[in-house]
Order: sequence, then C-alpha cells, then structure tokens
Amino acid sequence: MTKLKTLIVDDEPLALKLLRAKLNKIPDIEIVGECKNGREAIAATLDLSPQLIFLDIQMPGLDGFDVVKSLQSDILPLIVFTTAYEQYALDAFDVHAVDYILKPIDDERIVRAVQRAQERLEGVDTQEDKPRILGAIDSINQRKNSETSSNRSIPSLFPMNTFVDKKIVIKDRDEITILKQSDIEWVDAAGDYVCLHSQGETHIKRSTLKELLSELDDNIFKRVHRSTIVNLNFIDKVIPHTKGEFFLLLGEFEKIKVSRNYKDAIKHFLLG
Repeated sequence: MTKLKTLIVDDEPLALKLLRAKLNKIPDIEIVGECKNGREAIAATLDLSPQLIFLDIQMPGLDGFDVVKSLQSDILPLIVFTTAYEQYALDAFDVHAVDYILKPIDDERIVRAVQRAQERLEGVDTQEDKPRILGAIDSINQRKNSETSSNRSIPSLFPMNTFVDKKIVIKDRDEITILKQSDIEWVDAAGDYVCLHSQGETHIKRSTLKELLSELDDNIFKRVHRSTIVNLNFIDKVIPHTKGEFFLLLGEFEKIKVSRNYKDAIKHFLLG
C-alpha cells in the first residue's frame, strides 16, 4: 500500500513532537512537513501537496477551520482534526473530516484515523464535497462570530436554581402512573401513542409526540428525530454517522438516531 503523504499542524511544540512520534510508528505514513500555525499549514499544503493533514483546531490567527476554507480553491487533502475541545466534534464532521481526535492522543485513535483516511482515499472523491464543506465552514464561522460579539458565556442548558421536576400523568384503564420528567430517558412515537422509557420500563400514553413535547421541560427534552425525543441528561456519547446524521448512546444499551433536521439541538448540548 502506498504511503500517505502527511502534514502535521499544531501550535504547541510538545503536541507536535508527540504526534510526530506516534505517526512515525505507522508504516503507511510519510510525514512530509510540520507547521506551527494556520498560515504555515496553508503554504506547506500548496507546496507539498499532502494527501492527509493532522490539523489542530484552536490556533492563534487562523484556526483549523480557517485553514480548510483557505484551501478549497486549490487543494483538498483529507483532514483529521486534533483538539482538546470536544465541543467542535460535530463541526468537524460537518466539514467532512476523516476523523476527530481528542487530546491527549492515543495510539489506537491515530491508527484508526489513518485507516479511515486510506479507505476514503480509495473510495471517495472528496473534491465533490467542496460546496457543502464551504457552506458548513461559513455556518461555523458565523456562529463563532455571533458568540464572540455577544461577549457573554453560553447559558447552561440545565439551570439548577430554576428547574422544577414536573410530572407526566399516564392513565391506563383504572390505573394512573405518575412519572417524574427527570426519570424519563427518551420517548418514541407509536401511531397515536407515545412510549416513554424510564428506569428500565416502557410506559404507553395516548398522545402525539408534538403534544407530549409541549408538556415536557424544553431545557432538557429535545426532539432529535421526527419520531423521537431524548432527555439530554441521559446522553453518554455522541457518535457521528453518515450524511450529517448522528447516534446518541443512552446508558449501556439504547442507541438513538439523530436526523440532520434536528442535529442543532445536540450541537447546543455539546457547546453548553
């Protein structure tokens, strides 16, 4: 297998050294250059034509997303983002990154990222994605500018001093079950009924998903699919899928799909 011509970019010398050492262990990688900021990364990419870039996101001056945008009109290598900040994960996959690695970087994630890069290089023409990538980066930059200009921190999704644990009443013949909203993990639609999943049990209530959503606390319950609502407090992992979709892991067993139309709720959750 041909070695991947690889450029590594990070503004921290120690991080750059560590990344180089880990990549040097992988036979399929040829490091053709190292850069310590965004401007160097753009120049090196145009000069060296790497197939793969390990690119830090947060850098002074031009950040990782700025670098990718600046390269669109000339060359589009495969990108693996590296960062200490997990809130950028969904943005990274929005711009069609091969992978997103949180620092401190471990060997297993590096190897997996290289494997993904090889697979994509063999099977996908990434040039076709340029318009979508540019649009995604513009959207990211607009959001960052808006956050900066507001000059205030993002409010917590879960303001503990104002939260009231409301109840949901479920009538079943002669019985009435009262569920605390904080115990409801997720809800899915079933025709004219909804299934509320709580503490290992499923409770069925006659209601549409829209009607139920109006009863639920909108600070913690978000619609993630046309037929699914989740309690953000129970999300353990967010796993990128294909075409802008994601999966949420709730506890050990539940895997919930997030459609593209509702993914902003999960972005706000990560940013919070």
